[in-house]
Amino acid sequence: MSGNGGNRMRWVAGGGAALMVAALVMAATPRTVVRAANGDAACLQAVEAGVQARWGGHRQRIPMQWLISSAAGLYTHGGVSRMHVVEIDALPKRIEPGELESLASREMSNGWSRIVREQDVGGEDQSLIYVKPEGNRLAMTVVSFDHGEMDMVQMSIEPEELSRQMRHWEQQDRHDRPEHPQKDEDSEDSGA
Repeated sequence: MSGNGGNRMRWVAGGGAALMVAALVMAATPRTVVRAANGDAACLQAVEAGVQARWGGHRQRIPMQWLISSAAGLYTHGGVSRMHVVEIDALPKRIEPGELESLASREMSNGWSRIVREQDVGGEDQSLIYVKPEGNRLAMTVVSFDHGEMDMVQMSIEPEELSRQMRHWEQQDRHDRPEHPQKDEDSEDSGA
């Protein structure tokens, strides 16, 4: 994903730690597609089809798609599995706020709950996270649109792994914050 992802992560730290987890997974994985082992892949495929029908775009295909799911499982000691990642390029630079959420929510209606919605005012940067119970794990789907590029990630994650990643990113966010906020040059006294 392009843009200022680091600034966005700091912005959502108070209420969107799950977005940071998904961003970690997306950043740590090459742009690839791995078939999920359950029927939830159909929901993601429906979102993909809806996006392409509504806005066009071109799905990126990368060989050795199974590798990312294996790597995620090894890296998290089984905490993350059955990854399915889709990237669509050549979309409009802006999608009207609410349109993407409406489309995704319609396709993710079978037991999925949206837990995060983040968007900028102009519609150039939007992220949605959906979850649903999956036995003793959670199924998680992330839909992220950034200036004409859409990344969608679906995975199965253990709640303990999600908690561990959230703690890690909350600590990272606290570490990245400046100790003393910078003052606005306009608000400083001129010393007169």
